[in-house]
Amino acid sequence: MKLLDLLARACALLGGALLTIITFMVCASLIGRNTSGWTLVGDFELTASAAGAAIALFMPLAQVRGNHIIVDFFTMKASAGAKAAMDRFGALLLASVMALLAWRSAIGGLSAWDSGSGSMMLGFPEWIVYCGIVPPLLLAAVIALVQALTGDLPEAQA
Repeated sequence: MKLLDLLARACALLGGALLTIITFMVCASLIGRNTSGWTLVGDFELTASAAGAAIALFMPLAQVRGNHIIVDFFTMKASAGAKAAMDRFGALLLASVMALLAWRSAIGGLSAWDSGSGSMMLGFPEWIVYCGIVPPLLLAAVIALVQALTGDLPEAQA
């Protein structure tokens, strides 16, 4: 689990760096647009692509730390064993969903590669975004699967 935690932290750092770069780019574009009329063409395309990749990059750390939204209204009075079983099932379900998302994203990336599709303004290749999304989704799936199989789940954050 230590290696998975390290990889999850690396993904989160990369996601944070990506969002920081995009923030600076948007600020430069807005300042230029409002002061000198200069703008960065296609900044919204890059922002959307980077935001999607960043969200995927944060998923593994959220799973490692148990920071997903948990609605425990119906399970507050359940026994500790029942809660543990439901948490393991939830981790298994999340592993399945993340694996499905990774698989379909990989298919989408291959399709974008084959068709040569790109963004409207810049022609930025769409397959690059898929390349940034698939590995962290797979990592989140592996983390959730390990947690489901070993029962090594983090405590729910209050």
